[in-house]
Amino acid sequence: MSLPFRRAPRPTSRVLIVKNSPDNEIAKTNCVAASQQDFPDGSYVILDGKFVFSVRNTAKVMPGSIGLSGNQRFWGSWSTDQNVTVSQYDLFAENGNKGGYLGTVNVEINFWNKNRANNIQYDCDEMMKVFVQKFESQVLQPTQILLFEFKGNYFEVIVKSTLVVDLGQVSADGIPASSNIMSKGMVVQTTVVNFYKGSDGLVNLKPSSTRPNADAIIRPDFKFEDLGIGGLDKEFTAIFRRAFASRIFPPGVIEKMGMTHVKGMLLYGPPGTGKTLIARQIGKMLNAREPKIVNGPEILSKYVGSSEENIRNLFKDAEAEYKKKGDSSALHIIIFDELDSVFKQRGSRGDGTGVADNVVNQLLAKMDGVDQLNNILVIGMTNRKDLIDSALLRPGRFEVQVEIHLPDEEGRLQILKIKTKKMVENNVLGKDVDLQKLAELTKNFSGAEIEGLIKSAGSFALNKHIKVGTLGQLNGDFSNIIIDMQCFLNALEEVKPAFGVHEEDLHDCVKGGIINYSPKIHQVIKRVERDIEQLRQSADFNFSSLLLYGPAGSGKTALACQLALDSQFPFIRLLSAKDMVGMSESAKVQHIDSVFRDAYKSPLNLLVVDDIEALIDYVPIGPRFSAVVLRALMTRLASSPPDGRRLIVIGTTSNYSLMKSLDMLNCFNDEVCVNNVTSLDEICAVVDKAGFFRGSGGEDEISNGDDDTVRRIHANLLSIFPQGKINIPIKKVLFIGDTSKFARDPEDEFVQLIVENSRP
Repeated sequence: MSLPFRRAPRPTSRVLIVKNSPDNEIAKTNCVAASQQDFPDGSYVILDGKFVFSVRNTAKVMPGSIGLSGNQRFWGSWSTDQNVTVSQYDLFAENGNKGGYLGTVNVEINFWNKNRANNIQYDCDEMMKVFVQKFESQVLQPTQILLFEFKGNYFEVIVKSTLVVDLGQVSADGIPASSNIMSKGMVVQTTVVNFYKGSDGLVNLKPSSTRPNADAIIRPDFKFEDLGIGGLDKEFTAIFRRAFASRIFPPGVIEKMGMTHVKGMLLYGPPGTGKTLIARQIGKMLNAREPKIVNGPEILSKYVGSSEENIRNLFKDAEAEYKKKGDSSALHIIIFDELDSVFKQRGSRGDGTGVADNVVNQLLAKMDGVDQLNNILVIGMTNRKDLIDSALLRPGRFEVQVEIHLPDEEGRLQILKIKTKKMVENNVLGKDVDLQKLAELTKNFSGAEIEGLIKSAGSFALNKHIKVGTLGQLNGDFSNIIIDMQCFLNALEEVKPAFGVHEEDLHDCVKGGIINYSPKIHQVIKRVERDIEQLRQSADFNFSSLLLYGPAGSGKTALACQLALDSQFPFIRLLSAKDMVGMSESAKVQHIDSVFRDAYKSPLNLLVVDDIEALIDYVPIGPRFSAVVLRALMTRLASSPPDGRRLIVIGTTSNYSLMKSLDMLNCFNDEVCVNNVTSLDEICAVVDKAGFFRGSGGEDEISNGDDDTVRRIHANLLSIFPQGKINIPIKKVLFIGDTSKFARDPEDEFVQLIVENSRP
């Protein structure tokens, strides 16, 4: 008995040869052409395990070949006569329980042939109906390129993102669309297609009052992490809300509210915090014309009228398109870096030419003049907002002003993760590297400084593989270079934040440490610590100041610097006269202003203003002091930092009566007196705590600084000062103690020098 004939099952995967699509009609359907012997008509196939198409059978394609249109070959990077793996594709088996239907498709649309572009206004709702009808039951995925015919015009449609749902799913609200190429789904009659203008902006789409704006500023496939900017989540939220949100909503909604789009945005803050990086990256998130990025000084020209013309040229394209298309015009973005270098307050330069003032006037007129444009966004960046002409900062011009501040600990962790991402991917970052710990150790580091820290750590790792004594000879197996935690700790020793704690200056003032030789010193310390803690935690005050006054050498500066270091504030700075030696009055004022402005960058700031009389150039004879510097210092001492910032100023002076006569005492909330060493008991306490004579006598070593030594010194001094009273600066006592170590009889030398230097 013979068995019935059974056709062998058709193979589910084959290697076919790529050919050009044999028929324009098939190409316009977005289907691939294949022989019926290879794959049945209407089936789904996946090429190279990634690209899904529907099959259209035709006798024009030989078995073993597959016909692909030009845009299909471009999408998959195939060339003709190339082998490609083709497999049958089951959409629902691949998606499992996630569903396989397209709820939403976000696409960019451009003219297929830009030479045939026109100004016809196309209705997005009509286009969606034709699109769904044309591609119904086909599988689409992000990055796919389609040829779309609408009303006799051919368009290039690029799928930017898709939302795949189950038909039984009631709502997809809150579910983000995916730009992953593997996010595939079938077009059905309920699929919503959102059309957005492509990068060329030539397709004129009719605004809708119910659908997303076709000119939406944010690309539909944009993801925040694509920017590669860390620590600025809050700032980007503010930027998006103020400058971009109104451009995303349907124009009809914005019109009902009577709103107009923001035309200018100013990013300001310390150097290295990411302002210019935002400018470089902003083109990635915007569905607009290519941004024009201009460095401020490039605007200026030596030729009369040329600088103003440079400003006008920046707006020329936007003006021409706005006259032609009106509110349907694409958004034009102009980015000014180093804005303060050109657009300073008018009348401040004093160069006599008026060129700088004319440039400011020209920008004012273009941003919000008689001929208003609604298709521009001017983004300015500066480190010195205070220098910019005030007219540019009013609403209608640079009305959105966002401070890009130093990143906090969470922000620094984000930046570290972004900057070390490639190291992690390539297994170059050591397993012992604790990014959270590094974020804690990098207080007041800007984003640029964190990047510099990582580069420095990398250099330490590379240096391990360079032969000692050579500069270019490599040693050992350098293919497995690892950047470990020690590399980062070494890098922290050489990369210092510009706005952090200047420990060198502060430690120079407390080389001998603080000697708590008397209850009165203990009281001074506790009082200053109380003021610092009040500033740290007060709910009502974000600024405080106190004055340490007393004789010269009484330890005011050392106390102020040590207590500043003990506060662990992220920003601590010393303002002293030695930093202003040789400066003119105007340069001194600028330096004081700069130090105080820096002290507003961190959440917690402490500024030690040392030797105030020296800062203001006080001398007892001749021109007594600089009134200009004095007024600048008093103005700063009377000004509170901006919201979200806290500052405490610790001033020191050796001339209390001068501060009173200059009315400077009103600039301080608290005054603390720091006296000299005034009793023999205090002298002996200094000797004991400082250990002047411990281990200094060789074979004739004196009692190792024990109680006998202190008693002998006390007895000798008491014979000279029977009242037990004395007046000598602690700084002088410490110097005398060190000097006496080098004498033949240190005890006697110490007593003699104390007597000689004691003041009435």
